[in-house]
This record gives sequence, structure tokens and C-alpha cells, in this order.
Amino acid sequence: MESATLSQIGLAGLAVMGQNLALNIAEKGFPISVYNRTTSKVDETVDRAQREGGLPLFGQYSPKEFVLSIKKPRSIIILVKAGAPVDQTIGALSAHMDPGDTIVDGGNEWYENTERRVSEASAKGLLYLGMGVSGGEDGARNGPSLMPGGSHTAYLNIHHILDKVAAQVDDGPCVTYIGEGGSGNFVKMVHNGIEYGDMQLISEAYDVLKNVGGLRNDELAEIFTEWNRGELESFLIEITSDIFRVEDEETGNGHLVDKILDKTGMKGTGKWTVQQAAELSIAAPTIAASLDSRYMSGLKEEREDASKIFEKEGLKEDINNVGLVDKKRLIDDVRQALYASKICSYAQGMNLLRAKSFEKGWNLNLGELARIWKGGCIIRAVFLDRIKQAYQRNPQLANLLVDPEFAREMVQRQEAWRRVVGLAIQKGISVPGMSASLQYFDTYRRGRLPANLVQAQRDYFGAHTYERIDRPGAYHTEWSKLARKTRA
Repeated sequence: MESATLSQIGLAGLAVMGQNLALNIAEKGFPISVYNRTTSKVDETVDRAQREGGLPLFGQYSPKEFVLSIKKPRSIIILVKAGAPVDQTIGALSAHMDPGDTIVDGGNEWYENTERRVSEASAKGLLYLGMGVSGGEDGARNGPSLMPGGSHTAYLNIHHILDKVAAQVDDGPCVTYIGEGGSGNFVKMVHNGIEYGDMQLISEAYDVLKNVGGLRNDELAEIFTEWNRGELESFLIEITSDIFRVEDEETGNGHLVDKILDKTGMKGTGKWTVQQAAELSIAAPTIAASLDSRYMSGLKEEREDASKIFEKEGLKEDINNVGLVDKKRLIDDVRQALYASKICSYAQGMNLLRAKSFEKGWNLNLGELARIWKGGCIIRAVFLDRIKQAYQRNPQLANLLVDPEFAREMVQRQEAWRRVVGLAIQKGISVPGMSASLQYFDTYRRGRLPANLVQAQRDYFGAHTYERIDRPGAYHTEWSKLARKTRA
């Protein structure tokens, strides 16, 4: 093919995310070749490109013609299901690629798989990026947050395209080179873990306002709309206000949200985040609580049976007596509790990223990560700019909670936070995310914890030794012998 007719980039895998990202790239003026094993997906994408403005998008129907249609050094994005399908796609495409070409995996891949593929690609003279893509269908089409990690040379080859395709915010495009190896996929994984926490906390705010405050869906829609004009402004708050407005078209009776089965699905990134936190000894209770809540939601039949059993034993729900609730105060208290809890979720995610960066030598820039999450992605929120500023003020910040601005806000909101959690517990409403966040805050802010007793117990039964607060060294005590003497 003549050089002038070759595409500047290729994309393989035309499911929802791949198709929309390809159209985004084409719309930004970069001729793109697309390929999918199912040829109808290629036809569908080409048809959309024509309908959406005659975009420079060209369908290819075999791995060989797809690869050869792209200008050298080639850069090919693959967006297929994580795991074996990625390896199969790489195998099919790399057979026709040349040294210096680049493969970019844009899926939610386990970071160690990316590190293996970086090494395997390098052995063939190929460059490799694992790139987190956040924003869902709309973000992929109109501007996502992009988190590429791996070969820096590969990033330099396509950064001019990524800069145009990514969401645009006041301080630049929502993309940056993350670091080496699997860092891009790891950052996207933690982003998703924070997202789990965020969504759980919003659902708890909804539960309290609805079942303790007695608020209707139309009232909830207005409350979340109002919240989205202030400190809670974010994509998730915005779409939540939309959800409360949508009526059930199937029955024409009531709102759709009330007809949705209370079982939450998941794809694994939240579990990976909690597993990594445990392996790195990083406390992430808000994210862990959100994962546990999804597991518990899956026990729908068990929960229904348990409800009947406990009701038979005399347990009565105390959520219908809303006459005594000061609704205006409750709404403001929940707003403050939600904000404080969300900050805890972000703090835990950032601590996990820093710990992994230290372990792997990735040198992650936490302030820059907060910046590229300001637009395009699911967790985009107005306070991410302030998180960016906190890490710019102090790159060695031990915890987001002790940044002077955030510390002040946590203290100002903690009374309302305690009222919400206390009221929920009193009424039998489970708020695991808000409770975990509050306990995280209370544990972190205390200079002395009852861990001294736990360590004494460990030394008693296992001779694990302990340290003293008044002198250096490790100590062991024959506790049982001394205890017998005191009883004698």
C-alpha cells in the first residue's frame, strides 16, 4: 500500500468500548484501521463512522490486511476480554508486525499479565503498553481518562493521538505516562477500587435518606442535583440524580430504580484491589466494605429467608417512623457524611498506589494521577483538583487526611458523620462503607490504640515478643507464671 493511504493507528476488538474509542480517534482526524474476528462488528463500526460524519475509519477483515494497512512504526490498540483472549489476539497480530511496532492493551488486565507481555513483546522486538481506559461508553466516544504504562518509547509514538482523544480539562488532557511495566493497569485497577467505594457510599446515602428520612425519588433527584452544584460535584452524583427521575416504561407505574433487583454485579477489579491492599499491608476498609456489600447483595434469596426468620423471632424494622426525623438536618448531615467518607476512600486508594509504586520502583506521581482523573473517568469529581494540589504541596504526604485543608474539613464534618452512622445503626440500616470510613478516620487520628493488648496476647500464647514504650528492644514475658503469682 502507498504510505499516503495507510492509517495512522489500528484498533482490534470492536465491542462497545473498542467501537466508541475507534470512532473518537477517527473524529479527532487520525485515520484508523479497525478489525474484529466477527466481521459484522467491522461492518457495524464502518457504518457508524459514515453516519457520524464520514469519519476516516477503515474496516479490515483479516489480521494480516489489518496490520499491513497501518503506517510504520505501527501502533495497534487491542480492546478484548482480559486474559487468554488478549494473548490470542496478540499472537494473531504479532505474526505480521515488525520490530519497533507497538501493541497497546486497553482492557482491564491484571498488571502481572501486562508485565509478562512486555517481556514477551520485547523478545520479538515489539513495544508494549498496558493502558487503563476509564469513562465507559460515553467516555470512550467523547473523551476518556487514559492511563498508559509500559514502554516509554511506545507512549511517545502515540502520545500526540492520546492527547487529542482523551478528555480535556483546564490543566490539559486526561492522559499521562504512568510508568514502567504494569503500572498503567495497576492504576486503573485502583481507580476501579475507589469507584467501588464511591458507589457504595452513594447507595448508603440513598438508603438512609429513603428509609430513615422517608424521601421520595423525586425529592432524592432534587437533593442529588443540588449536591452536584457543590463540594460533591461528580459524575456519579450527577448520574444518580438522573436515575431517580427515570420512570418505568415497562409498566408505566413508578420509577425504574425501584424495580431493579438488588444484586450488584462485578468484574474483578475491586477484588484485585482489596487483595493487593492486603498483600501490601495497606488498610483499605472502605473499598473492602464495598466489595463485601456486593458479595452480600448476591445472597438475595438467603437475605429474604433471613428477614422472615428474624421477623418471626420478634425483630421489627424501625425505618418507617419518619415523623420525628428533622429532614432538613438529615439531608445536610448525610451530605457531610458522604463527603468525608469519599475522602477516606480516595485516601486509601492513593496509599495503595504509593505502596505499590515503592515496591515496584514505578515512581508514580499521585498529584498527576488525580489530575488525569478530573475528566472523562467514572470517578471524576471536583475535589480531585484539590487532591492534586495536596500532593503538589507535599509529594511525601503520608495520608490525604492529614493535608491541612482536608484535615480541617474532616474535623468540621465529623459530628454530622457520627450522627448519620449512629442513626443508621439505631434504625438497623447497614452503612458498611460510611462506618468503615469513620472507623478508618478514628483509628488513624488516635495516637494510641488498644493494639498493646493484642500484642500482649500474642506474646502470651505464642512468645511473639513485644516492644515497650519506655525503652528499646524486644521483650518476652512469662505471662501465665506471673498471673498465677498474682492469684496466689
